Amino acid sequence: MILGPFTIALPYVLPLLATLPLLWWLLRATPPAPRRVVFPALRLLAGLRTEDRVSAHTPWWLLALRLLVAALVIIGLSHPLYKATGGPAPGTPLVLVIDDGWAAGPDWRDRLAAADLLLERAERDERPVIVLTTAARPADAPAPPLEARPAGAVRGDLQAMAPHPWGTDRRAAALRLAQASITPPATVTWIHDGIADTAPPSTPGAPPRADDTASRDLAEALGGLGPLTVLTAEAGAMASAPLVLSPPTRAGDGLALTLTRPRGGEIPGPADRLWVRLLDGQGRLIARSEAVFAAGAFESAVVLTPPGGGQSPPARIELSRDGATALAGAGAVVLLDDSWRRRPVGLVPRDEAAAVPLLDPLHYVEKALAPQADLRRGALASLLAAPPAMIVLPDLTPVPADEAGALDAWIRQGGTLIRFAGPRGEAGLDGFLPVRLRGGDRQLGGALSWSEPARLAPFPDHGPFAGLEPPADVTIASQVLAEPEPGLEARTWARLTDGTPLVTAQSRGRGRIVLFHVTADPRWSSLPLSGVFVRMLERVITATPGLMAGGADRSRPLAPWRVLDGFGRLATPGPEVRPLDGPAVAVGADHPPGLYGDDSATRALNLAPSLAPVSAQTKWPPATQRQSLGGLARDRDLMPWLLATALALAVVDLIATLALRGLLVPPRRRPGLSTMVVVIAGLWLAAPPLARAQQPGPPEDAETLVREAALQTRLAYVLTGDPAVDQVSAAGLGALTEVLGRRTSAALAPPLGIALESQDPRVFPLLYWPVSGSQPPLSTRARERVNAYMRYGGLLVIDTRDGGDARALAEGLEIPPLREAGPDHVLGRSFYLLGDFPGRVAGNATWVAADGGDTDGVSPVVIGGNDWAAAWANQPGEGYLFAVTPGGERQREMAYRFGVNLVMYALTGSYKGDQVHLPAILERLTN
Repeated sequence: MILGPFTIALPYVLPLLATLPLLWWLLRATPPAPRRVVFPALRLLAGLRTEDRVSAHTPWWLLALRLLVAALVIIGLSHPLYKATGGPAPGTPLVLVIDDGWAAGPDWRDRLAAADLLLERAERDERPVIVLTTAARPADAPAPPLEARPAGAVRGDLQAMAPHPWGTDRRAAALRLAQASITPPATVTWIHDGIADTAPPSTPGAPPRADDTASRDLAEALGGLGPLTVLTAEAGAMASAPLVLSPPTRAGDGLALTLTRPRGGEIPGPADRLWVRLLDGQGRLIARSEAVFAAGAFESAVVLTPPGGGQSPPARIELSRDGATALAGAGAVVLLDDSWRRRPVGLVPRDEAAAVPLLDPLHYVEKALAPQADLRRGALASLLAAPPAMIVLPDLTPVPADEAGALDAWIRQGGTLIRFAGPRGEAGLDGFLPVRLRGGDRQLGGALSWSEPARLAPFPDHGPFAGLEPPADVTIASQVLAEPEPGLEARTWARLTDGTPLVTAQSRGRGRIVLFHVTADPRWSSLPLSGVFVRMLERVITATPGLMAGGADRSRPLAPWRVLDGFGRLATPGPEVRPLDGPAVAVGADHPPGLYGDDSATRALNLAPSLAPVSAQTKWPPATQRQSLGGLARDRDLMPWLLATALALAVVDLIATLALRGLLVPPRRRPGLSTMVVVIAGLWLAAPPLARAQQPGPPEDAETLVREAALQTRLAYVLTGDPAVDQVSAAGLGALTEVLGRRTSAALAPPLGIALESQDPRVFPLLYWPVSGSQPPLSTRARERVNAYMRYGGLLVIDTRDGGDARALAEGLEIPPLREAGPDHVLGRSFYLLGDFPGRVAGNATWVAADGGDTDGVSPVVIGGNDWAAAWANQPGEGYLFAVTPGGERQREMAYRFGVNLVMYALTGSYKGDQVHLPAILERLTN
């Protein structure tokens, strides 16, 4: 019911306003009690009668006040809304289309909020809802039917919905819509991600292309059902559009990347600055660099330069606005596989001098490559049996004929062979040289007899040594000469100042052969003694494709190991993910981005190579109405204000009534009233305090907290500064404490919240730390407290809550190397036998110390992202605060069991650790 700017949600309450005249009559017929005044002389008038009777009436203003209170209550209960969006007639369906592909990840919360508001309006208008998602589906997964359901039933599915790490398929969505039986008229709202679809390549091997017609075709089909409204992140602009980070390429000592944002927006993109972060497998920062988008630019190039030394191998590159917190979305993440890590390098010694380090021709090569590679020494045949990425031969001794075929096949598959000149060997007789050598003469003579040693010339721009500074103190006394021939310039990576080649290379298949025209030791030059020799070998090995290009052998299927979700986080793959079965696989529902293989060899599949140049969707059918997500404002509900006003006026009525009855007299004149007030106040002060759930917030006295926790064991949680998160932690740990009391012998006091900046957590056996985006980084003092807590036996439980990023908060903490906790870990056996550790959500990995920690084999930290406290949270009278997905109440029970195991692990340590090895122990006892 709509009355001007007001919408009445419950109009059947308004007829009660017709009872106000009856209420007026009743109030007039019931005057207030007469005022009694004790006056003894009035007893003389006892028994006198008069024929005139005058009745006292309630004052008109008090009657009006009471009628106003009644009217406000009636109107408030009718649930009026101010400037609410008026919907169509009840029964008219709402068709809600949601883009849930990779581009929806960065602002997914805003999209869910807009969808929830639309469901709220549909529920108010008693309209059914039909939900259509557009993300591509697996090939063998049938799409669910499009059916109209009540808005309340759809809300649960909406809360469990999440973006996918691949693109949308709006043509398939249009086909599903055509096959559904939806009868017009309907209202249609499309929560669009703002970008065009990616179409398959027009020809095999061609790059993917943008397809801006898919959205228009689906919009026309939706427009045939009723008025269409398209909601985007920002109407007409792409300032908040998703970003795409391309996989890196080698750029000297660094990694070159390209960052793109959607093209073709109606307004050119504004200037923007971001950080590109390089991380290792434990989430530790290796390097970072700033990326800048100029105003109107759609691409930004950046180079990451890892520091030298023995840092952990890189595993991930991500985008960040503040340099610490990762941006959400699969497009803002690039995974790195084994091809970017330490390469195996084989060294083939030639003579007995290899036993003496300084006389060994490979001594200087070994020292140069040790920080960057896993070195193996052995005969050529044994090295080829377990092929490395690179093999180094210290001289030009011909390769034996029985090994030449295997060596050639290894090079063609991606191996790199490095050879050095030497005083022996017949050059060019084995066919493993990049150039022809002059006359086979290994000694310098004639034109090469210099009066003084030669020096290095600047490195060419076309080789891997580009950008290196040739040191002035490196001298060359002897070398082997290359035969002049066409193409020699292109195969030369380094030369002397007189133009003669010093390092030449030639591609063969997927691999290459590299020749240093001097020895690997200082006999012919001082190059092996210089720092540039180390840099040159580093450049060669980093440019080596290797037999496992992409991280694993592409000739065999690779099972999924870890896959990215729509927010850019690694998770365990589901059963619908298929193995990679070829060298060129596009990201999709069957092959989401992630790591394929196993922990020994992996191949990274990233999103960016499967995307066309990202373009904004700007063309729509003429009747389409455009609106931004922020333009959907919630209706102004007037019911709370009207009822609060009615309550306030009722209090005024009570005070006025007491005044008319003479009950508001000074206390000295009414000793009975003052005595009653004193008695009530005394009873109130003497009454025991009400039992309340533990409220988040530290006690005023930190010493009191420590003393109470030391006297009676209790759990603790970190106060994040976000009241909503702290309330969930308090409710979750409080409910878990009650479950522990019922199921185990652990009688714990109610949990407490502590502030790490001012309170020491060491008296608590378990400290639950939910990750909140509003929590500032820890101070030095707080970090020392947390480190001491883990060092002296406390169990720190970090919960990223299915979306948070703990790396910024964990910087500076002494977190040991981690591994994933599986069913074989004590956490799965400390009380209940568990196979996984779910919370409000399931499927995210749980991490513990790889070596069990220094405290009797107990891990000092447990890290996960399943939002455990939200699954435990239960308030008396309200029930469970959050739904759990996808397993329902069975999953909640498993979450409680994990909580019991977690507390038992914190209290008892690894006393049940032997149960993990029970089969082996029994086998020993029976033998």
